[in-house]
Amino acid sequence: MVGLILNAFGNGLCITSNMGSGIWTAAAVNLNMWIGVNVGVLLFIFGVTNALTNLVLIKQLDIKRFVAEVLYILFFSYFVDIFTNLLTAMGVQHLPMLVRTLISFSGVICFCIAISLYQRANIVMHPNDDTTNILRFLYLKGNSTAAQIIDFIPPTVVVLISFFATHEIYAVNVGTLFSILLNGVLIAESDKLIWPSLKHNFKAKNIDEG
Repeated sequence: MVGLILNAFGNGLCITSNMGSGIWTAAAVNLNMWIGVNVGVLLFIFGVTNALTNLVLIKQLDIKRFVAEVLYILFFSYFVDIFTNLLTAMGVQHLPMLVRTLISFSGVICFCIAISLYQRANIVMHPNDDTTNILRFLYLKGNSTAAQIIDFIPPTVVVLISFFATHEIYAVNVGTLFSILLNGVLIAESDKLIWPSLKHNFKAKNIDEG
């Protein structure tokens, strides 16, 4: 729950600062501007696609895992809306650009800490973050930075294809660049500094039982 709320709050900070969203959100926004499908619907489709991809990556049909991740998307979207509306009412979007840039960076740090927490707890998480967790431990020998880079490839491709179709790029700014460059590093550092006694249980939960 702490990870869920902190993740939603971090995304709310990024959205209201208007200084760049995370790359998956940016992909949804750009696709929306191209084909007109609602951003929320696109994010849900991305999430379900990630959840299905995770079943392929772990090479087993884990229905409980799939349902939990889809439910996470629904609750996550709800809390993002709450925090975005609250921060908007506080006037965050009208602050000076430098302040909004720092708020955007803070949002990225918040959701990276959240990802670190619930990836280590490994109970339920956003399917996209489960994808990076699976890549990190099953395929990349624990390298969180490499896992994040690989995970960023699909939304980056979506943004580029949308750009060629519309000749515009939306929701990409310094906050997006900060996220792309430092997500993996921030998650790895959070593993060491934030609640260090909470250890990754990925192997015991997902490999030994599989």
